[in-house]
Amino acid sequence: MESRKPPNISINNNRNSKGRLLIFMMGCLIASFIALPTWAQVHYTSPRIHVQPFHLSSVRLLASPFRKRQRADEQYMMKLNPDRLLAPYFKSAGLKPKAKQYGGWESTQLAGAFGGQYLSGLSLMYAATGDKKLKKRLDYMVNQLNRCQKKNGNGYLGGIPHGKKLWHKVENGDIHAQSFALDSVWSPWYNLHMMYKGLRDAWRYTGNQQARQMMINFGNWAVGLSNKLTDKQFFRMTWTEYSGMNEMMADLYHMTGKQKYLKLAKRFNDPRLFGPLAAKEDSLAGHHVNKNIPKVIGAAREYEVDGNQRMAKISKYFFNEVTSKRIYINGEMGNQEYFQKLGTLPQHLDRAAGETGNVYNMLILTRHLMQWNPNNIHYIRYYERALYNDILASQDPKTGMMTYLMSMQPGFFKTFGTPYNSFWCCYGIGVQNHAKYGKVIYMHNDKQLYVNLFIPSVLKWKKKGITLTQRTKFPDSQQSTLHMKMNHPQKLALKIRWPYWAGSGFAIKINGKTVHPKGSAGSYVTLARTWHSGDTISLSLPMHLHLQRMANDNKKGAIMDGPIVLAGELGSRVPFPYAKNHEHLFYLPAISVPKLAVGNKPASEWLKPVNGKPLHFKTKGVGKPHDVQLAPFYQITHQHYTVYWDLTAKNQNLSSSYK
Repeated sequence: MESRKPPNISINNNRNSKGRLLIFMMGCLIASFIALPTWAQVHYTSPRIHVQPFHLSSVRLLASPFRKRQRADEQYMMKLNPDRLLAPYFKSAGLKPKAKQYGGWESTQLAGAFGGQYLSGLSLMYAATGDKKLKKRLDYMVNQLNRCQKKNGNGYLGGIPHGKKLWHKVENGDIHAQSFALDSVWSPWYNLHMMYKGLRDAWRYTGNQQARQMMINFGNWAVGLSNKLTDKQFFRMTWTEYSGMNEMMADLYHMTGKQKYLKLAKRFNDPRLFGPLAAKEDSLAGHHVNKNIPKVIGAAREYEVDGNQRMAKISKYFFNEVTSKRIYINGEMGNQEYFQKLGTLPQHLDRAAGETGNVYNMLILTRHLMQWNPNNIHYIRYYERALYNDILASQDPKTGMMTYLMSMQPGFFKTFGTPYNSFWCCYGIGVQNHAKYGKVIYMHNDKQLYVNLFIPSVLKWKKKGITLTQRTKFPDSQQSTLHMKMNHPQKLALKIRWPYWAGSGFAIKINGKTVHPKGSAGSYVTLARTWHSGDTISLSLPMHLHLQRMANDNKKGAIMDGPIVLAGELGSRVPFPYAKNHEHLFYLPAISVPKLAVGNKPASEWLKPVNGKPLHFKTKGVGKPHDVQLAPFYQITHQHYTVYWDLTAKNQNLSSSYK
């Protein structure tokens, strides 16, 4: 399989006084700082946002599978040589690189894309951990990239081979566009989007003012180039992948208040995608998944900065269609990176059924929607499902290596890349994924504190003088305890999620006494009172085994315990090399998978716990030709597995082999 292979579509088409000036410039500079939101607030100052996540620096993870993966990610990022990642930018600017650039996708026309994603990863991880060596590395990267931008002289900052030649042709209207190529260059706007986002995150999460100015300079370059294109030329250019450029320009508008950025954001809105979505028409089949989710994120961001209701409508409808009709059990979507026809999901349980980057972007979109309406329980329900069963599952916690495509083919396995010769798109998002775990465990407004996820962590709400510590071994244990510490007693509405999977067994105790707040499974319960330092809230979170059959084929199904997807452990029967080029592993064989003859019996009758192994179960008498052990999907790394099972009549003695 060749990722992002451009189809055969080509669209062609044949820029008085020095003293007074100094005073004026100084006045503009002072005014810009007065108007500037603090870096920790920039994303969330909007009247359309009703709750917001805490800044990542306010949440620290405690011991858990999440923190283990966070640390593996941090260790991997610090193993990388920043000068090798900077090499494409030095070459593009006409400077001599300090080191040889990396291999994999970093040696292709996408050179430099990982460098921008690396900036985001360092920024997020520094905010999430406070580790100063990450900040030192980030500041070095930004400083060196600033050299490149200054050498370019026009605000441009890219590592694309022969990028200057490409953009010169584009600005002169010489546009040859395909789905993933512009003038035969692989997704150049996608590449630049990674750097825009990296600079934004360096400012947003670490306060790096140099990165902020560099992003503005870069934005001015994009505005200048785009202003030279007619609407017809611009539209032709956007046939190619341009990722979330509308989001970046909306962010620049919010950062500076300058309309030119919002105008450009709107030029990047894709009428081929947005038109049907605004009309509530699902025409997603055939669309590349991760080429289009970033566009919808941009729509959400535009709504936040200027209140365009059409953009909100597009964002919500897209989320609803994808998460209700187009996802696998672990929150993934797509096959060979494309949306398929509605109702055909059971036909696409193969080794290319999903891309980790899809979920990364869907979680960004979900966070936007949660901020608008935190009480829509579908948002956090999807978020939890995808976080545990795709993001957590996409990394080898021992090495920090990450997957690209996450196979849903019964009997296949996960494919992880190499440290220095992969750099797939999902590597770039991977170094960010495992830094973001603290994003929506808690959300807030001035009067309410939402507890969304049951992940061991410490929240420091500095404005309120509140420290909330959540101690839990969930999902291995079905309890969680919240401990309050505060400077003085204060009124606060604590909104605690009552998960759908906990059912009627969900229970709350405050300081050892059972309380019965109003609510039901699949909603939030409100604990409104004056809280004191030392108050403790104990939660009972019972999980239940259940078989979830596929909507369009009830002879196929997956098994869950609460929100956790369980996969069959089928053993390590072939070597599992780390992949320089992920495609070649797709020629390795799958293995035979037992079928399950379960009839209509509840899962608790034919699944029995494995002693001493939380969340591990073994089938009892229903596996044909043999029974099998199941484990959380996120715990499976180097062995064959199956998530979806063929379900047979009780006495059939069959196995299925997927080639």
